[in-house]
Amino acid sequence: MDLKNSVVAEFLLLGFSGPWELQVILFVTFSLIYGATLVGNILIVVTVTFSSSLHSPMYFLLGNLSLLDMCLSTVTTPKMITDLLIEHKIISLWGCMAQMFFMHLFGGAEMTLLIAMAFDRYVAICKPLRYRTIMSHRLLSVFVILSWIIGFIHTMSQMVLTMNLPFCGPNVVDNIFCDLPLVIKLACIETYTLELFVIADSGLLSFICFILLLVSYTFILITVQRRSSSGGLSKALSTLSAHIIVVTLFFGPCIFIYAWPFSSFSRSKILAVFYTVITPLMNPLIYTLRNQKMQEAMKKLRSQHISSA
Repeated sequence: MDLKNSVVAEFLLLGFSGPWELQVILFVTFSLIYGATLVGNILIVVTVTFSSSLHSPMYFLLGNLSLLDMCLSTVTTPKMITDLLIEHKIISLWGCMAQMFFMHLFGGAEMTLLIAMAFDRYVAICKPLRYRTIMSHRLLSVFVILSWIIGFIHTMSQMVLTMNLPFCGPNVVDNIFCDLPLVIKLACIETYTLELFVIADSGLLSFICFILLLVSYTFILITVQRRSSSGGLSKALSTLSAHIIVVTLFFGPCIFIYAWPFSSFSRSKILAVFYTVITPLMNPLIYTLRNQKMQEAMKKLRSQHISSA
């Protein structure tokens, strides 16, 4: 049995409930946030690409992170925004599958890229003399390609099983977009094994990666403390704090959404908004507001553009 044998042709997203005035306020708010997300991340990608002072491994990975953030937010946010002005929030069966496929594709790729960024910081802080040798263009290319491959494997391992499910009963998804935990529960066959697989694939993987990243950052700080003065530790902590914030913002909602057993799963729309709308905006804010080199590069590019015009 598969999607071709499904009676259900579309799903009804409940979205946000409330008076019309609240829907309009949310529409304006999320539209501004999404617009700022696109502008901020595009600005980072353009600055990293055209500013010679940012042609380093860290900023190369940051530019790819911004690209993934834009893609991840675009999968769900535009429809969520338009649905705020629509009474019946309908999404087709294949549209629902596409949302889940691309969300886990970009999410899995970003998860891998964050690990690569942690490795970059480890080499930069703990092995500064060998930094350029280790973080070569070849290795950076491997990191980026590997992140996309892992993201593809991550999403396909779940979507191949999900697309073989028949949907012949309820079609109401109590969320702002389609996601595996709630859609799987709507199948008209027993899905306990698949639910456990999703928990292991998405939830446990997110939790393990998050712990490994925190351990790696702790190891970096301990290494710096042993080798340098308090000033060196303060500088390392300032450098790593942005990465730790980004990692926490990304993995926190993932763990809460996917790591719990489905029988006790209580979907929080706030977490869904945080994961797909807020986090992609926070990344450019964190890296630009806290990074003087990035700000100077942006100002220089703007000055060059104005002078050339």
